[in-house]
Amino acid sequence: MEFKAITRTLFKIFLPLILGFLLLWYLYSKMDFSEIWRVIRQGVRYDIILFSLLFGLAANIVRGLRWGLLIRSLGDKVKTGNVIHAVLGNYAVNLVLPRVGEVWRCGMITKYDKIPFTRLLGTLVIDRVSDTIMVGLITLSIFLFNFSFFQNFFAKNPTLLEGFYSMFHSIWIYAIGVVLIVGIWVAFKYMNNFKLVKKIQSLLHNVWDGMKSIWLLKQKWLFLLQTICIWGGYFLYFYITFYAFDFTRDLGITVGLIAFTMSSIAVAIPVQGGIGPWHFMVIATLMCFGVEENDAAAFALVVHTVQTVWTGLTGLFSVIALPISNKNK
Repeated sequence: MEFKAITRTLFKIFLPLILGFLLLWYLYSKMDFSEIWRVIRQGVRYDIILFSLLFGLAANIVRGLRWGLLIRSLGDKVKTGNVIHAVLGNYAVNLVLPRVGEVWRCGMITKYDKIPFTRLLGTLVIDRVSDTIMVGLITLSIFLFNFSFFQNFFAKNPTLLEGFYSMFHSIWIYAIGVVLIVGIWVAFKYMNNFKLVKKIQSLLHNVWDGMKSIWLLKQKWLFLLQTICIWGGYFLYFYITFYAFDFTRDLGITVGLIAFTMSSIAVAIPVQGGIGPWHFMVIATLMCFGVEENDAAAFALVVHTVQTVWTGLTGLFSVIALPISNKNK
């Protein structure tokens, strides 16, 4: 049993990582790496990139404060330092196991602040839904005001649209969806005396209690302000790096916003740190605005590597700081 658990964990770690690195290898194998290395060594203002990191850290700290706001709206008490460290540590855990960091941060708050895990999951759903809405609104605004970019982007990368359409042309997608919906309805309608079904109902009830946190918020304006600050911070975290390279310095804030949005969409793919998909989106976007392929590849490699290391270091600090700051518990 232990061997199976270890095998499953290794599979979760290495499969997405291997797929990400394969995409990375595919992207860079066609390029002139000597030119990319020249840019990395001589064409980067690393002081500007290091300055941009402060905005990423600030955005994640505000994310912790926002999550604390949701938790407290349910009447629970949570230590501010704990939610901040849990959010920062969440990203470090995700660098090892994609999407497991969210479960880990709920587990840490349950452990140190004694708040039911399932209720925390509900607040996490609201946390993630609000981010999805923000990305959706940014993407929609870019689509409406820069439609020509998307035409150009998908014209140069037709396989992306083909893959998207093929999902909805498959009868199996709809069949699986119908089976799942019918199965869930039958289970809750006719099998609610079973112990497992009762446990699932209880879990969903607690998750729903957590999701109600957004309606119970007395400071909705503060939640909205914090959400804007988070995404403003993330944007500056990315856009300031444009000024570290000669070939992106003069592209302007609109191109920066488009590239930022495309990179944010790529991060949704469950690969550690977006390795591979993030590089592809950023390189393809910059090339649409006239940046040479090798230059765009150097930009993506430098920015992603520095930001990933920063995320790992700040997250690791928080993972260590959590038990130390709660040693009396």
